[in-house]
Amino acid sequence: DKAPLSKSLLLVPSAISILLTLLFQHYQKFFAYNLQAIKEDFQIWRLVCGRTICLDLKDTFCSSLLIYNFRIFERRYGSRKFSSFLLGAWMLSALFDLLLVEMAEYIFGITINSLPSGFLGPVFALFVPFYSSIPRVQVTQVLGHFSITNKTLVYILGLQLLTSGSYIWILALSGLVSGICYNSSILKVHRILCVPSWVAKIFSWTLEPIFSSAEPTNEVRVGMGATVDIQRQQRMELLDRQIMMSQVAQMRRQRQQQGGMINWNRLFPPLRHRHNANYQDHRPSEQDTPPPTEVSEEQVARLMEMGFSRGDALEALRASNNDLNVATNFLLQH
Repeated sequence: DKAPLSKSLLLVPSAISILLTLLFQHYQKFFAYNLQAIKEDFQIWRLVCGRTICLDLKDTFCSSLLIYNFRIFERRYGSRKFSSFLLGAWMLSALFDLLLVEMAEYIFGITINSLPSGFLGPVFALFVPFYSSIPRVQVTQVLGHFSITNKTLVYILGLQLLTSGSYIWILALSGLVSGICYNSSILKVHRILCVPSWVAKIFSWTLEPIFSSAEPTNEVRVGMGATVDIQRQQRMELLDRQIMMSQVAQMRRQRQQQGGMINWNRLFPPLRHRHNANYQDHRPSEQDTPPPTEVSEEQVARLMEMGFSRGDALEALRASNNDLNVATNFLLQH
């Protein structure tokens, strides 16, 4: 939703790449990113074809997943600004591709006649705003030292794409440099390389109705987060609360049907000592009995808001050493 350009970049190049790989392999030569043909035969059209469609399905898959994750920028900036960034990064990365190839031949003596095909330069350029503007939210830790965040998977996909070809590092470097240049407030590249408003209107009238999506109706409306991951986390937290409240309501119905309080003697026999026959013979002395755990009235009130009685809330908090989460789990499970 609200990302028609990302949807078109996700569907159209991927479909063409699959067709070229499976059915029309004899047409793949027209989409090869052949630098020698560009420089010697002036086949400038190869800059368009060779830098748009991937000829390797692995590159197609990785770049499609990255475009899907980078759709957040179209939602933030709008389709016109997002397309301007892609256009500027695409043009700058083409220039840097040629410069890096010439530098590699001049410094290291490496002759590079062709590079991997596909929309890879702008994809790598999107890592620049992704690194600088997307907040880092920690999800978990591995071995207690390595943090797993909401951005880890995207970086892993970028690393996987970087290792898919022998000279793809040139495309990655040119894409990163072009992204830095376009984002730079000093160079003012975004004012020069931008999509005109009349072109944006033409595409909004013609192509946007085809690739636009309706707003999802099966998702609960929550507060707008800064990123898609934060919004998804908000929906999951809301769903967890709804599940917990449904469990509370179910427990209340079961307790009303049973007509009594929870049998804490069965659940926590060593923690509660009732004045009954089972404990009269083994009642500890007053000197050996530890003082009762102080229970927070605020936590008792929170448990009572969920539908539990004050007695059950007090006993759960005392049994769990005043831990609200453990006490809630005890009450829900028993």
